[in-house]
Amino acid sequence: MRPNLPNSISLFRVLMVPVLMVAMLVDEPASDIIAIIIFLVAAGSDSLDGYLARRRHQTTVMGAFLDPLADKLLVIAALVTLVELNELSAWVAMVVIARELAVSGLRMVAAVQNTVISASNWGKIKTTSQMVAVAALIIEPRWLKPEWTLAGRSVTWYLVMIMLVLTVLSGLDYFVRARQQLRGRLSEKTDPDAVPPRED
Repeated sequence: MRPNLPNSISLFRVLMVPVLMVAMLVDEPASDIIAIIIFLVAAGSDSLDGYLARRRHQTTVMGAFLDPLADKLLVIAALVTLVELNELSAWVAMVVIARELAVSGLRMVAAVQNTVISASNWGKIKTTSQMVAVAALIIEPRWLKPEWTLAGRSVTWYLVMIMLVLTVLSGLDYFVRARQQLRGRLSEKTDPDAVPPRED
């Protein structure tokens, strides 16, 4: 079965991940420009595929899998590459990656319990902060001057710290909401006074 347009855009974003890593790692004069263009195009397609899926009523299971996967792969690949280039501390990348893996694991647990934990505004803000921080780190060597500082810290340092705070907060928010929903689901299953579903 051929993927629809929204799923094709998500798949395109996945395929751009190795291309982005190559562009970031290649030591060429314009490689950072190519890398930021690829990253911005891929990041921008995130909103496009969701919009098209809703507008065309083409929301599918494949899309629900591909869309968050593409987002996570894009950010994680960029962070790992920035660590390799000594543009980012490894512990920062590890915090972000650990959060993404933990939330993905929790979603799997919730799915087993037939529970869907919807994305929150915290998650959307977190994703935006990650995209902004990564983009700033990619362009920093060329366009952000060393003297552009605040209280002795560079612009990218503040963007990375904002990314970290929002990453942790959004993860905590997700776990709190998941705990409440899963606890409610478990209570329904164990309540002896609960009325069993009617079978027609």
